[in-house]
Amino acid sequence: MRTLLTCVLLVVGLVFAMTATTTSPIPTSLTVILDFRGIHSDPSIREMERESGSILKATGLKLDWRLKSQARGEIYSDLVVMQFDGSCKFDPAPRIYDETGPLALTRTTNHQIQSFGEVDCDHVAESARRAMQSGDYRQADMLVGRALGRVVTHELVHMLTHSAEHGRTGVFEAALSGKQLIAPTLSLEAMDVDRLMSGFEGEQAQ
Repeated sequence: MRTLLTCVLLVVGLVFAMTATTTSPIPTSLTVILDFRGIHSDPSIREMERESGSILKATGLKLDWRLKSQARGEIYSDLVVMQFDGSCKFDPAPRIYDETGPLALTRTTNHQIQSFGEVDCDHVAESARRAMQSGDYRQADMLVGRALGRVVTHELVHMLTHSAEHGRTGVFEAALSGKQLIAPTLSLEAMDVDRLMSGFEGEQAQ
């Protein structure tokens, strides 16, 4: 079963440097603040960072990763925050999940997409685990990290385009299966790369 990736949540939100009212090309560098609310695996997070950077490389965007504790007192011109709930590591024990629920979400305020996302690590890790074959368990934490990287990239594209719309294929599809999350490659569709590079403000969340 394919899993709905993105759900937009209305909140009274924080104000970040990036707004949803301008149409301009994406920055050359973006700081991503990582806010872990549960345990995580260092190999998984390193792979998450590598995978996200690799997918977005075609746009010319460089990601600068910072833990929340490292970012206190600092000022960044282009900033997003990703909150990670649950356990961001491989768990061999199966979990019961509603597979129609979101793997991640991007928050909005007054229907405007904000630079704040949340990832359900338990859900992502379980989706990855279910797609693994016997030989995959030797690199299970790496595959969970790959899945997290693709989920995070999906949310970053929403934030950078200020749009709730999705691509037709690739990592920005509306729904991704567990197999897609851990497949050797999953890239951005050429159309999504183009609109990121040129600047695009699409349909806002309803």
